[in-house]
Amino acid sequence: MGRFLGLLGLLGLLGMTAASGMATPVPVTAQSASPLDGVWALNRSASEFPREIGFNVNWLPTTDGTGQGAVPSSGGGGRGRRGSGGGRSPGSPFRAPESYEEGRRLQLLTAEARNPPVRLMIVDTPAAVTITNEVGQSRVLHPDGKNESVAVQGLDFPVNARREGDRLVVVYHVEQDRDVRYTYSHSDNPSQLIVEVQFLEHGSGDKARRVYEPGIETDALSSTTPVPNGGSGLPASGSPSPGAPAAGGPGSGVPAAPSKGTVPEAFDERPGAELKGIRNIGILVEELSSQATGCGLNHDAIESSLSKRLTDAGFVVRKNSDEDTYVYVNVMTTTLSNGTCASRYDAFLYTHATANLTYRDRPVLVQVSLMHRGGIGNSAPMTHAAAVMRGLESYVDLFATQIHDANK
Repeated sequence: MGRFLGLLGLLGLLGMTAASGMATPVPVTAQSASPLDGVWALNRSASEFPREIGFNVNWLPTTDGTGQGAVPSSGGGGRGRRGSGGGRSPGSPFRAPESYEEGRRLQLLTAEARNPPVRLMIVDTPAAVTITNEVGQSRVLHPDGKNESVAVQGLDFPVNARREGDRLVVVYHVEQDRDVRYTYSHSDNPSQLIVEVQFLEHGSGDKARRVYEPGIETDALSSTTPVPNGGSGLPASGSPSPGAPAAGGPGSGVPAAPSKGTVPEAFDERPGAELKGIRNIGILVEELSSQATGCGLNHDAIESSLSKRLTDAGFVVRKNSDEDTYVYVNVMTTTLSNGTCASRYDAFLYTHATANLTYRDRPVLVQVSLMHRGGIGNSAPMTHAAAVMRGLESYVDLFATQIHDANK
């Protein structure tokens, strides 16, 4: 959070410098701005979203109980290739089981690649590049070609960043022979930020290409605006993007502006502080459309499955409840002309808090989004419900893991 506040201060300083530049000529020797600088919004239609992206499945040498053959098992975050379900090839080497930290790294990077940020704010200086997403999570990278440790959602990643001309190449190390490489570049006509991601396993692997277009800085910073309470829990048109915490509320990283003459109230700046103390969680699954039920999705089955995962993780769960802290699930499904089912599915972790809003004279109750994960998938009706369920279960598992990590 402190880094995010520092970034906001830096942006304000840059704005003041730009404004003063209107009255004072800029020296010819001034350094030109990086083409990566600015606020960028994801263009989904121009981007690539492969149905499968990740590492190959991990094959573990476990027997079938008779001692006559190995049973394949997959590590967290990986998935099998087409044609690999019949077991390993004779003589192919086994991969040693991944450690807990390696599994968490794999899970986080795979989820991030499959669900990229919808907005990026980049501040590029010769010594460091700061990348901030729409919910205020920042990463500071030093593009000197040296290995460094970068924290991602409370987990340290070995990272190497370097420049190749105007491009920025960032490699996240997961485990032996497994890396995820991001390449940031800029195109001039039209002005676009191109982000290429590749899962490198022995030097090659799945790829995806994301295209970002220039955004509006005030839109990027509006993710700290509170989401009004009430309704279904989803922001209305023009409201902050899903996952945006309220200003002054837990997880916002930005305290509400104090009135003149008052001393700002101290708040817990530790990473994950907004998740500390969560033990009781409600769950509210939005009613499904007829297209969703026609594709095999079932409201009660989703509620029961996610409730069980939260209960097994040690939480006290209240079904059909949006009081206090709760998980809100929304699935929107349509049927394509060829009969294929397509769904957008989202899981939010919401809570409520009082906040001192700049336009009010006393605190008010607001809804705060602590976490959000979402995905899009399409498949045949026979397998669609299971695919959506797996996605939602992985999001709820991630919520539970992050809450547990924050409470250690």
